[in-house]
Amino acid sequence: MKRVVTVFGGSGFIGRHLVRRLAATGSEVRIAVRDTEAAMFLKVAGAPGQIALWATDVTDAEQVATAVAGADIVINLIGILYESGRNSFEAIHTEAAGNIAQAARAAGASRLIHVSALSADAEAAAVYARTKAAGEEAVLSAFGGATIIRPSVVFGPDDNFFNMFAGYTRLSPVLPVFGCPLIPTMSVKGEDGNLSLDVNLYGDGGTRFQPVYVGDVADAIMAVLDDSAAQSKTYELGGPQVYSFKQIMDLVLTHTGRHRFLAPMPFGLTKFYAFFLQMLPKPLLTCDQVELLKVDNVVASNSLGFKDLGIAPVTAESILPTYLHRFRTPTGRSAMANGH
Repeated sequence: MKRVVTVFGGSGFIGRHLVRRLAATGSEVRIAVRDTEAAMFLKVAGAPGQIALWATDVTDAEQVATAVAGADIVINLIGILYESGRNSFEAIHTEAAGNIAQAARAAGASRLIHVSALSADAEAAAVYARTKAAGEEAVLSAFGGATIIRPSVVFGPDDNFFNMFAGYTRLSPVLPVFGCPLIPTMSVKGEDGNLSLDVNLYGDGGTRFQPVYVGDVADAIMAVLDDSAAQSKTYELGGPQVYSFKQIMDLVLTHTGRHRFLAPMPFGLTKFYAFFLQMLPKPLLTCDQVELLKVDNVVASNSLGFKDLGIAPVTAESILPTYLHRFRTPTGRSAMANGH
């Protein structure tokens, strides 16, 4: 008998990779999304009739209940990076998460996988992080055996992280390095009587991240689906290497073949710019995101993670060349083709 899997947010970045993996197992996959027309591209990820699109408003408990009726497994991938209208962090990260967990329990689902964020913290200054933590609490309160997945920044061909900064290289002569000191440090170095002034603009390089490949996150979700020991556990997912923000910008420049000035951005100045940028219809940066940037986004040393699931995550360096090459200049692409 085929298992029925309902995926909330299945048309999103992680969802696109996960749906293909679920379809490959022969599962009947329901994709609960607000806009079914925009998700039509996923129909071809499985056999005819295997993937169904369900129009669902996750803030409506009745619609959520309809989407999970008869489901064996429920997976919640929904999340937002900024608030817009009725789509507040509280509504999407906390209330909707609770709705989904309650509906999954009432429907008799055997498993619930809830994808949160590595930054989830009930005591955080950022509303995003606090509501993610509250969402986890709501899920576990309604569905005690739920598995929580907390990924770091997720990257891959359709990401909104490396692609965004690579896109900036086409438009701007500078890239930001968030979290640098307000006052640069200076030191005098010298050998054999030759002295030089060394100026450090970046301190420790700003906020630290542990980017994780989207395919590895999808593999981790698949790994916990059939592992009863994963119930009631939380897994933190990060890639094999931790990078400072400056190192991440260096990666962007390396794989786009471009030269840009890396501008040190202390948090005070960053928040000043964010105050205005968050007014855009699709904000480039918000004040709440600045609060997130003040905390390193890395996996805790004592947490469960990829190694406990038997997965060896890939490095950013092995994946970035496969999609950032499109941001190279024609000259840069020619040089790569000739082996230079």
